[in-house]
Amino acid sequence: QVQLVESGGGLVQAGGSLRLSCAASGHVFSGYAVGWFRQAPGKEREFVAAISWSGGSTYAVADSVKGRFTIPRDNAKNTVYLQMNSLKPEDTAVYHCAAARTWYSGSQLHEYTDWGQGTQVTVSS
Repeated sequence: QVQLVESGGGLVQAGGSLRLSCAASGHVFSGYAVGWFRQAPGKEREFVAAISWSGGSTYAVADSVKGRFTIPRDNAKNTVYLQMNSLKPEDTAVYHCAAARTWYSGSQLHEYTDWGQGTQVTVSS
């Protein structure tokens, strides 16, 4: 089991940027695929981005954030980031990172076994 802690959320105006961090402890993070998901009030949790345990070119982002969000990974720091640019009010949600003991899990929610508590992102218009 790996423990995950998100940070970096906050209030930002539309068009602004935030970088979320997902810091891991408990196990070597490089052995886990990581995903970011978000949940807005009254809505189901949805996929945002995912990256393989080795990082590199194996990653995906949801169509709704493509071209605006990226998912860099630094295994030496046991951290995965979610770089969010050109934020929109519809990006407002609680953002969770999750880990899966696989090489890559993409948007497969059921494969993620360890979850962080989440960090609130609010984008004002």
